[in-house]
Amino acid sequence: MKKNAVRFHVRLHVCFCLVFLILLAGCTFDYGDSESTGEELPDLIMENVEYVRVRSADPIARFMAERAERYDRQRIMKLQNFSFEQYGERGNEVNAFGKAGSASVDIETSDIYMDHGVRIEVESEDIIIETAQLEWKDEDRILSTGKEEEVNISQNKGTGFTGIGLIADARNRTWEFLGGAGGTYVYEDDDEENAAPDDEDK
Repeated sequence: MKKNAVRFHVRLHVCFCLVFLILLAGCTFDYGDSESTGEELPDLIMENVEYVRVRSADPIARFMAERAERYDRQRIMKLQNFSFEQYGERGNEVNAFGKAGSASVDIETSDIYMDHGVRIEVESEDIIIETAQLEWKDEDRILSTGKEEEVNISQNKGTGFTGIGLIADARNRTWEFLGGAGGTYVYEDDDEENAAPDDEDK
């Protein structure tokens, strides 16, 4: 049996955090001195947020959140029931979408942490990622979970496996599981499928 290296080429651009930063930049509300309550209050609260990013008249992505809270002192934004859709070329169809029960965005670095049921699906790559929490480091272009976090990866063609502690390098397009992985990988050899059948009459 021929062994083949498993590699997924995911071109999902994690840009949704930047969109919210642009949308809410410069918007602040003064709630007064929050030290009396012992808890910092958000400087801005928005509910039922929906934003469509457009480039050259074509939609690039749509972002939604049930609630968004911005904390200027901590330089973070907290999102509840967050979801996004990324469109393909010319905005004709949705290429990728995802959701998380909550998310926290670092306003300075554009890093983002998602948890409470994270699901990301990239249709062009036929890949679905499901895990409890996921973190994106924007400068390093690294997508990762906790060291002991379980991650389920599947494809419609039949591939499905579970790994522990995912680290994905978007620059080098490499994947690594810190605790190993197990499951089923379905390999389709395009060369064999396209090859002409042997002509035994010749």
